[in-house]
Amino acid sequence: MRFLPQTEETVRRMLDVVGVEAVDDVFRDVPKRLRETAAIALPAGLPEQATLARLAELGERNRAVGALSFLGAGAYQHFVPAAVDNLLQRAEFYSAYTPYQPEVSQGTLQAIFEFQTMVALLLGLDVANASMYDGASAAAEAALMALRVQRKRERLIVARSLHPQYREVLATYLQGVAGAEVVEVGFDESGRVDRAALAAMLDERCAGILVGTPNFFGVIEDVAGLSGIARQHGALTITATAESMALAAVRSPGDCGADIAVAEGQSLGVPLSYGGPGVGLFAARDRYVRALPGRLVGEAVDGDGRRGYVLTLATREQHIRRERATSNICTNQGLIALAVTIYLALVGKQGLLDLGRLNLERAHRARERVCAGGRWQARFAAPFFNEFTVRGVDVDAALCRARDAGVVAGTALGEWYPELEDSMTVAVTEMHGDSDIDRLAEVLD
Repeated sequence: MRFLPQTEETVRRMLDVVGVEAVDDVFRDVPKRLRETAAIALPAGLPEQATLARLAELGERNRAVGALSFLGAGAYQHFVPAAVDNLLQRAEFYSAYTPYQPEVSQGTLQAIFEFQTMVALLLGLDVANASMYDGASAAAEAALMALRVQRKRERLIVARSLHPQYREVLATYLQGVAGAEVVEVGFDESGRVDRAALAAMLDERCAGILVGTPNFFGVIEDVAGLSGIARQHGALTITATAESMALAAVRSPGDCGADIAVAEGQSLGVPLSYGGPGVGLFAARDRYVRALPGRLVGEAVDGDGRRGYVLTLATREQHIRRERATSNICTNQGLIALAVTIYLALVGKQGLLDLGRLNLERAHRARERVCAGGRWQARFAAPFFNEFTVRGVDVDAALCRARDAGVVAGTALGEWYPELEDSMTVAVTEMHGDSDIDRLAEVLD
């Protein structure tokens, strides 16, 4: 299909309707300093062959391609069985969108129903929805849900050890919520939430607490202890898990007392792709079901006694009146949710437990090897999953040396935590063998 740009005549007619003299007048509310730098200096177009050659040339400049990587910080490298992609690309799945006519979307609804079931089991809660954009927006939606449930409370206490980008997304979401207040609680020397500080901050104004587990440092939080403190003041406990593989190795948030639990599902069958796409996992206790964002698929029986699937709850603004909507989620991460569902079905309960143990064992071996030379020390004493924090001298220089040797050794923490300028996180998964761990220790020594 040819692209037909607007003619001068059509542009003039549109400007007349708007009531301005020139196109630039449409953007006059944008600060001048931004408008002056908005122009994009694009080169002339190239033939297809020359374009492909140019793209290949640019790709070769990416030094991370083929490198041994120990990056984590919210996106994790796990093995994805070929069957996931093979099934995902079937036409009936690949082209399916959100079920606007649920009664004729039985396949899509069944896939979502299975996804919800698995998410509820992973997070240890009664009911799960489908499907959030990613872990960060799911955490923000969970905070909004807590405010809806606790109507007369407007304060949220957020752990400073929660992923910094999750906290940024939360701040953006809450900008338009009148009266909402976010306060941060710090972490102690163990790497966990400072329980004494949390207890001092809790009062009758607090709707809930939001903690990451494992948190940004890889530390597994004491959710049971934190939820007990929150419950004494009538506050809800919300957990956010950026590394969902951890759910295979630790007690579920629900079992530890969480009222709402969210996670990023990327680790469960979704490959790393320059930061996306992801899929948010979201579950809560049954008594809060009507405050859930998004949609909820249920199982029913039709007039002939056959099993069928229905949209049991659809509280987004496309389905009901805007003022009654629980969220403005306007699309469906159905395809990525399906990838998670296929992966979990393929791996199975025992397979997931085995993977969790393998990640745990290899990460602990890696920390021992990295710290064995004396150049690095463990930064926190609390239990961790497959990501850990170490400290040493001149982290940036060490990472540069490792990169020059073909190893992306970890993530420096100074950008987000000035007090941890001497520290970095290292993520180890089942994709890292013994020789990879030895190589990491070698380039960091």
